[in-house]
Amino acid sequence: MQKSQDTLADDIVREKNIILEATSNIPKIPTVVFRTNLPVLIPAVLNSPCKTLFGIVIRFEILTTALLAPVLAPHDPYHQNLLTRLIPPVWDSRGSWEHVLGTDHLGRDYFSRLIYGARISLLIGFGAALISGLIGTIMGVMAGYFGGRVDMVVTFLITVRLSMPVVLVALAVVAIVGGSLQVVISVLGLLLWDRFAVVMRSSTLQIRSMDYVAAAQAVGCSTKRILMTEIMPNVVNNLIVIATLEMAHAIILEAALSFLGLGVQPPLPSWGLMVSEGKDMMLFEPWLITIPGVALFLLVLAINLMGDGVRDITAPENRN
Repeated sequence: MQKSQDTLADDIVREKNIILEATSNIPKIPTVVFRTNLPVLIPAVLNSPCKTLFGIVIRFEILTTALLAPVLAPHDPYHQNLLTRLIPPVWDSRGSWEHVLGTDHLGRDYFSRLIYGARISLLIGFGAALISGLIGTIMGVMAGYFGGRVDMVVTFLITVRLSMPVVLVALAVVAIVGGSLQVVISVLGLLLWDRFAVVMRSSTLQIRSMDYVAAAQAVGCSTKRILMTEIMPNVVNNLIVIATLEMAHAIILEAALSFLGLGVQPPLPSWGLMVSEGKDMMLFEPWLITIPGVALFLLVLAINLMGDGVRDITAPENRN
């Protein structure tokens, strides 16, 4: 009896060693570039195409300007002086260096309002992308990894969301709740998650079938560990690209809402609101809408170019 028990124990140990030996031979693909090839990232950025460098430089300048707005702004962006209203920019013969970009219809310094407006646009872009990214990434990864009923429910929710026009829903919600900075960020964040979910679901479906995921499952890794160490690092490059696109999308939508009077409310210096306030005088004072319009164009262009460049740098074929 004792001999049979010893034989059974030896067989169990032998089978366990065979399983461990088999799973140890399964190749494991290295994880994302940010953890394994970080020293390569900076030279790759420096050697990237001019469009990527242009996007990074413009984005960095706008971000720095927004952060240093209290230092760089020559005037209080909320101070009104009707005696100095509608002063043209300095390149006009009627302009002055006291107000480099002129003043608006209430005599507020346009350069100061433009600088503080960068804060509003970047805050809305970051906030909306963060909220929508969390929602869409969780839903997409869960649907792609677990499949079955989870995938069916998430796909149904994505279909419902895609059937809702973003602009009309945002207009209706903001009109009912009321326009404010917090409301705009929340509404846009809750409406822009669909692209995150679609891309993360597709990426997770591809990663789930890889050998290193099967190896992690075979050795008994928990679902949480597999998702955090095997799935997420290898889909983060797609996540970065979608985040930049949705950030630019949120900034444009906020400008549209503010232009219609349902976004950021006065006296906050939103670029979309500045365009809205200057539309009535665009035939006589075109710089009132040209200056914030060009600022919006450069910011959105820089975000998109930077996203494309980061995608190219972090693509799997460029990791080595």
